[in-house]
Amino acid sequence: MRLCTAPLSSLRPLLQSLPLPLRHRCCLSTLLANSGTASRRHLSTDGHAPQPVIGQDSVEVLGHSYPRDDFTNVTPRIMAKVGRNLHNQSHHPLWLIKERIKAHFYSSYIGRWGNPLFSVHDNLSPVVTVEQNFDSLLIPPDHASRKRGDNYYLNRKTMLRAHTSAHQRELVSSGLDAFLLAGDVYRRDEIDASHYPVFHQMEGVRLFSNHELFSEVQHGEDLSLFESGGRRTPQKQEAHSLEAVKLLEFNLKLTLTRLVSHLFGGDLEVRWVDCYFPFTHPSFEMEVRFQGDWMEVLGCGVMEQELLNSAGAGNKAGWAFGLGLERLAMVLYGIPDIRLFWSQDERFLKQFRVEDVQKPVCFQALSKYPPLHNDISFWLPETKGGEDGFTENDFYELVRSIAGDLVEKVSLVDQFTHPNLISSCRWEISQHLSAHSGIQPLKDAGQRLVFFSGKT
Repeated sequence: MRLCTAPLSSLRPLLQSLPLPLRHRCCLSTLLANSGTASRRHLSTDGHAPQPVIGQDSVEVLGHSYPRDDFTNVTPRIMAKVGRNLHNQSHHPLWLIKERIKAHFYSSYIGRWGNPLFSVHDNLSPVVTVEQNFDSLLIPPDHASRKRGDNYYLNRKTMLRAHTSAHQRELVSSGLDAFLLAGDVYRRDEIDASHYPVFHQMEGVRLFSNHELFSEVQHGEDLSLFESGGRRTPQKQEAHSLEAVKLLEFNLKLTLTRLVSHLFGGDLEVRWVDCYFPFTHPSFEMEVRFQGDWMEVLGCGVMEQELLNSAGAGNKAGWAFGLGLERLAMVLYGIPDIRLFWSQDERFLKQFRVEDVQKPVCFQALSKYPPLHNDISFWLPETKGGEDGFTENDFYELVRSIAGDLVEKVSLVDQFTHPNLISSCRWEISQHLSAHSGIQPLKDAGQRLVFFSGKT
């Protein structure tokens, strides 16, 4: 492969000819200012699989049995969500926004033979190997994202996927150059109106050959995706030429800005934030203004070349993005609470039964009850050497296991350490009783509970 002989300035005519929505903060000046073995099983979740069962020695899910061990931490409430596939339920709000995204990519990106450039995969099993979820994405063995307290493990080798990127390498290995992937993902997380332990992502990947990336650039035949002897900088990977990275970054941001403009129109305020992901570099997050605050809706970046090399696509470079369907739907339809997506109340579902997926929908609230507030205080046992200590996610999981979706928000109010090194936490639980729950407000909302666990 020839080394680049044309300067980055040769890309300016192409970049300047591509329109960018002015209301969005993906500005051309920012791009030009910096110029100086995974399991191959594709298990389907179609059909009526048996209900998941957590037994004494094994976990049964989607027709398969997985032995339990000391890492098993899935709960019945979480396992009951497996197979629900909200994103594939016709006229569910998540299905609507998935279909709108599909329609946009189908109509905007056409292959040479007139067929859609991007293929769509929305029915892969959420049960993956730890290797798929982490190692295939170059996530280091000691990375914080692997912690048992942040994920749902069936055992040490198998888990519920924490992101749709778990399937990225196997799809690239199958020969796909451009694809969308949608599915449910599972993470132990905090409790508030925008976080839930099960949510839905949509992944996008596009790869380019040398000719595909530079074909519209003047003297593009003199440019290359790769350079030898390069070094990693905040702007690029060691294997990539700076010209290739700038074009990939521009194409990625333009693609996503057009997508968001298609979904929300030109009035939505958007900004890009530099960030870090183990499987992309450089990496970015897109944030949108929602209810007066900036809310992250997707992460993206230039794919790590090592990942493409391991997938048999070492002669190409590309970008990837992952977006949260719930986050987009909350903004698009005005849904204030992420728990509502799991509602089976007909008053909620019927609002989204529209003949045209592009038709605007404005969610109408169901509940007339104000939130109730309760406090809980408890002692924590002393942690001995080598033991995993208490994490906030442990308490969130306990609350969800007992109270389910009645609890809207849990926040840590205060902490106190006894001179004998016994820790205490005080939590505030905001309990929002929606009318669709069928449960009336508590008679005594001001009751204070004290729960003691371990030695005092």
